[in-house]
Amino acid sequence: MARYGQAFKDKAVARLLPPESASVEMVSRELSISTATLERWRADALSKPARERAWTAPARFEAVLVTAAMDEASKSAWCRENGVYPQELEQWRAAATQALADPEDAARISHREKKADRRRIKELERDLRRKEKALAEAAALLVLFKKARGDLSEGQGRGRMIGLEDRQTMVRHIDTAHATGARLRPACEVAGITVRTLQRWKAEDGLHVGDRRPLAERPTPAHALTDEERARVLAVANEPRFADQPPARIVPTLADEGVYIASESSFQRVLRAHGQTRHRGRARAPQRSRTPTTHVATAPGHVWCWDMTYLPTQVQGRWFYLYLIQDLYSRKIVGWEIHEADHADHAVGLLKRTALAEGVHAMTDKPVLHGDNGSTLKATTVLAMLHWLGVKPSYSRPRVSDDNAFVESLFKTAKYRPEFPAHGFATLEDARLWGRDFVRWYNFEHRHSGIRYVTPAQRHALEDRAILAARHQTYLQARERHPARWSRETRDWTPVGAVTLNPERDAVVREQVNAEDIAQLVA
Repeated sequence: MARYGQAFKDKAVARLLPPESASVEMVSRELSISTATLERWRADALSKPARERAWTAPARFEAVLVTAAMDEASKSAWCRENGVYPQELEQWRAAATQALADPEDAARISHREKKADRRRIKELERDLRRKEKALAEAAALLVLFKKARGDLSEGQGRGRMIGLEDRQTMVRHIDTAHATGARLRPACEVAGITVRTLQRWKAEDGLHVGDRRPLAERPTPAHALTDEERARVLAVANEPRFADQPPARIVPTLADEGVYIASESSFQRVLRAHGQTRHRGRARAPQRSRTPTTHVATAPGHVWCWDMTYLPTQVQGRWFYLYLIQDLYSRKIVGWEIHEADHADHAVGLLKRTALAEGVHAMTDKPVLHGDNGSTLKATTVLAMLHWLGVKPSYSRPRVSDDNAFVESLFKTAKYRPEFPAHGFATLEDARLWGRDFVRWYNFEHRHSGIRYVTPAQRHALEDRAILAARHQTYLQARERHPARWSRETRDWTPVGAVTLNPERDAVVREQVNAEDIAQLVA
């Protein structure tokens, strides 16, 4: 008994259905299949939902002809009845138009496209040269950052004392970074000195003699405490009545008695010189507060998420690669690129272009960039670019697969859109055109359920509060017109506040928001 594949059955049934509507007997003679079998196949196909039926080339052409004269409302109704998206119908119309195009018109379009491609290639080459210089500088500064500081104390500013050996090592590392592509001023800033200091060291024999300040003779200040006064400070502090008192309480007590010996700072310095300032008592020494366990975004540009996903092609085993950066607060796609290969240089280029487009250089607080632990996102060149931009990297926790859930959800939305080709992309240009259209739709047309159904672009521009307030007023007016239809409050159109990268306790979120509010007031 012969067995037929599903594709063969679909083609046979498609001939029996509109628009061809061939007779069962004719199809039976052509395919050498019994009429009973064909009728059974047709009955099975008609019992399925319209969405699952196969659309042959004649059927698509007939659909284009039928809907050509319809208005938008009628066309939408036809699509719903036949289980077709309007985007698919538009693709069928474009394919039919392209098939009937004049060869001369196609040749003229091809010539214009070649000229545009040549201009684009020149622009990309210039951009590539600029990127290579920037990457060389970033890599040199990263190496300098790891080596130049050495054992020098962190947090010390201008005027700190640097030993002769440390000076020589620092200058040697700065010269190496400058020779490998770094500018002199950024190299000196990474090393923690100014260009003027470097010039002074080289011009004034500072690399052979060193700092002369330890050898300088400094006279005792005229207002300094005498030896008798220092001894009296020590004696008073060790009196039995002050044995458990700090200088902050000793000095006011003496002032109430009409006695002034020295200031609190002087008491503290004398006691420190004699080793009598050790911490005592059960109270723990002051410690830094625990940092939040997650990143909290309270405005656009605070936290970015990025990742890479595979886009199928029409060649089995071959893929295109979509790199994407999303703003956590607004859900807006702030940067994206599609390439033929997965390489760290593509991620570096995307970072630089996104930072330029979003104005990272002008931000007081640079964004946090969160990604997974993929090798591409943690490459040395990527880390060098992040360091150069001042962006703080963040990575998913070990053995936690859903730490980057926002971008993963975005990828699913992209791949389940009707415009996404079911059989893969034919060329890289097709994939990039699809990406351009999807990003435009997602940012400016898609009403996101996670941000009260406003578009990411509206929330990124901080327009969501006004839009949601207008919606709330609309609902209140509707309830006034028909109060019987509302048993409780109207729909909640309160704007979404802070967004956390991972679910976090409300106390941590409030602490982060309050800290940022205080910082803004101080600024």
